[in-house]
Amino acid sequence: MALIVQKFGGTSVGTVERIEQVAEKIKRFREKGDDIVVVVSAMSGETNRLIDLAKQISAEPVGRELDVMVSTGEQVTIALLAMALIKRGVPAVSYTGAQVRILTDSAHTKARILQIDGQRIQADLKEGRVVVVAGFQGVDAQGNITTLGRGGSDTTGVALAAALKADECQIYTDVDGVYTTDPRVVSKARRLEKITFEEMLEMASLGSKVLQIRSVEFAGKYNVPLRVLHSFQEGPGTLITLDEEESMEQPIISGIAFNRDEAKLTIRGVPDTPGIAFKILGPVSAANIEVDMIVQNVAHDKTTDFTFTVHRNDYASAFKVLEATAAEMGAREVSGDTDIAKVSIVGVGMRSHAGVASRMFEALAKESINIQMISTSEIKVSVVIEEKYLELAVRALHTAFELDSPSGKGE
Repeated sequence: MALIVQKFGGTSVGTVERIEQVAEKIKRFREKGDDIVVVVSAMSGETNRLIDLAKQISAEPVGRELDVMVSTGEQVTIALLAMALIKRGVPAVSYTGAQVRILTDSAHTKARILQIDGQRIQADLKEGRVVVVAGFQGVDAQGNITTLGRGGSDTTGVALAAALKADECQIYTDVDGVYTTDPRVVSKARRLEKITFEEMLEMASLGSKVLQIRSVEFAGKYNVPLRVLHSFQEGPGTLITLDEEESMEQPIISGIAFNRDEAKLTIRGVPDTPGIAFKILGPVSAANIEVDMIVQNVAHDKTTDFTFTVHRNDYASAFKVLEATAAEMGAREVSGDTDIAKVSIVGVGMRSHAGVASRMFEALAKESINIQMISTSEIKVSVVIEEKYLELAVRALHTAFELDSPSGKGE
């Protein structure tokens, strides 16, 4: 008999009918003899509705009161799901984060989990109950309701699985697993049976929206096996695990991620002196703007051209900061480009295979796609290209690294 933590997102519980379907799915698991803890989000659109209500009162609601308000979305869902289970003869009980005692810090609207008291849940499981827990929320040491930020229900699910030493944490969503790339861009994308935490972290950070980065970090830290499954379609999904199986079948590349939300800024003709990178990026960081890729070139005249990328939403703010910096340093010019995209290949197989980057560059060269910036890590190579070539680049790389499915229909 296994202990399984199942998490259902907002679209999975978006209507009463869907909550009834989720209850049927949980009942089938329970009939196999498994112990089940369920974590649910608010019904789709509900959190946004509550935030909009708050903003009708105040443009900047106080964090503590906003958390009190938005946490009610999950409270509705847990009660409805528990009712649906009980109606089907499945003993169930619902708990808010505070009732479980999911202890967090006091950073309202973006709290982090510090500790979980699993005794109450364990007692209910021994009595044969399905335990339904509100995701996205907890309570601080002073008893204030806190929320974990967007995607916090995934983190709740993984954290509960770690605290309860569950055999598996299953994340139910509107896709049937993790794919080699976005099937909407590449029709021959394949569902992966297995992927490592490292690879999933890279994919999530590079734009794959299947899982929240925090939940993958948590799962990797506590070695909680994660499985991504479709809420309303049967199938094995994708297992995310610590294991790196060494075999002849191990692919060099597991997936291709991409991000359209990038912008590039360049400051030219900066004196090449020690500390110059900090002088350029320090003010950007002080403006709370995250920098992604960085390239620095030193010219023969001992000046530097310094290029970096930011999220496209931060482009205008970063440009203003950089112009002020350029004026102070006597730089030659500042320029920018919002028509770029980042494409990345990801795979633990890179560690044991040479020539992966050159293979990537060759595939792009064959399509006459110019590379503007390059960034590498142990299991990733990223390039910045013109956005108009993004889908062509992804398809070319998918084929070059032999990721295409024979049928052209995923599987």
